[in-house]
Amino acid sequence: MKTVYVGMSGGVDSSVSAALLKQQGYKVVGVYMKNWTRELPGMPCPWKDDFQDAKRVAVQLGIDFKVFDFEKDYFDKVVKYMIDGFRAGATPNPDIMCNQEIKFKLFLETALENGADLIATGHYAKTKQGKLYTAKDKDKDQTYFLYRVEPEALKKTIFPLGNFTKPEVRQLAHKAGLATADKKESMGICFVGKVGIKEFLSQFVKEKSGNILDQNGKIIGRHDGALFYTIGQRHGLEVGGGLPYYVVGKDIKKNEVYVSSDLQDQRLWTDQVKFTSAHWINGQPKSTRQLSVRVRHRAKLIPVKSLKNNEVRLSEEVRAVTPGQSVVFYVGDQCLGGGIVL
Repeated sequence: MKTVYVGMSGGVDSSVSAALLKQQGYKVVGVYMKNWTRELPGMPCPWKDDFQDAKRVAVQLGIDFKVFDFEKDYFDKVVKYMIDGFRAGATPNPDIMCNQEIKFKLFLETALENGADLIATGHYAKTKQGKLYTAKDKDKDQTYFLYRVEPEALKKTIFPLGNFTKPEVRQLAHKAGLATADKKESMGICFVGKVGIKEFLSQFVKEKSGNILDQNGKIIGRHDGALFYTIGQRHGLEVGGGLPYYVVGKDIKKNEVYVSSDLQDQRLWTDQVKFTSAHWINGQPKSTRQLSVRVRHRAKLIPVKSLKNNEVRLSEEVRAVTPGQSVVFYVGDQCLGGGIVL
């Protein structure tokens, strides 16, 4: 009998994953990864509730339950990465880095050291022989966040929810009477809870007001720090005038944010994307035939015209490609890898 350590976050997805694996005859051990427990002013951390929910489900299922304390590693490898990225003017994705460094590296290594044969998580994805494929539920598919995972890690990973839709997962949770059956989706920063990026960052970065300039170079408002703003952002811009404004650029050194009321503003659209830190799960594709790319989670797949020297040309223009986010490549339902937008 193989032993599987399941990352249990206290949510319905990881709870059902544990239940399915038990039904399939594995020896299941539930693991709560303690990644963040820090209380920030006005931002209660949900970790205690999540931990209790995970433990409750483990008791219901009659499986062993452990806690792995990764808090220091999480801060060093995920939180610092995020803060440094914003300071440099980018919009990094902490979930992608968490998967790369914590869940499919540190968690995997620690689980194997503790007697696991395999690990499992509640991600909506599929894996076969070290390759990564999209989930049945295309709306919930999480391969965009998993493209930096190594093939060796994928070979030791099970994604029990790959062939289920979210409504089906809820049904299974109710059928099994799991304590988390009706628990709402967790929003906000990975593991930190319902916290806006700006509120979180302002605990580590000093706010510094500066000017907001429109497409004519006219100062139309003030901001608390250029680093808090993201290309394409519309909300959170306190500028009057009735028309919606979109962030089209920013200058970290000058601490200026550039906006436009024109949704067709050329600074918002591009058909060429340069990227760095390329990661190909099973080697770089030799041909661009049938290759498509996604520039953000849940964005539609765009056919690729050309790919060379970490620059991809797309068959159509896309809006608000954001430095620090990721471009992720697919052929059919296979996720090949990707890189971080420059």
